[in-house]
Amino acid sequence: MRASSQFKKGALEMCVLHLIQKEDRYGYELTQRVNQFIPITEGALYPVLRRLVKESYCDIYTKESPDGPSRKYYKMTDKGKEYLKLLESDWDDFVEQVSKLREAE
Repeated sequence: MRASSQFKKGALEMCVLHLIQKEDRYGYELTQRVNQFIPITEGALYPVLRRLVKESYCDIYTKESPDGPSRKYYKMTDKGKEYLKLLESDWDDFVEQVSKLREAE
C-alpha cells in the first residue's frame, strides 16, 4: 500500500466534515467533491460517513431528488463543528511540525 493511501485515510474525515459544514450533502456528491482534489473511491467514503453519524458528528435525513430516488443527506451537528475545529487544529500543528523536521534535515 502506498503511503499516500494512509495520508488520505487520515485526512478524509476532516475533508468530509469541512464540506458538510458549508452545506448539507449526499454521499455521491461528497465523493465527487473530494475527488476534485484527492482521488478516492466511493467505497472509501461511506465507512467514514457511518462513523461520523455513529459518533454524532453529523445527522442524516432523506430528501426527494428531482433526478430519481430519494437521497440521504448528511448535516453537521454542533458536536461535529467542535470536532472539526479540533481536527483542523491538530492537522495544522502536524503539518507545521513535519515541515520543520524536513527543513531541519
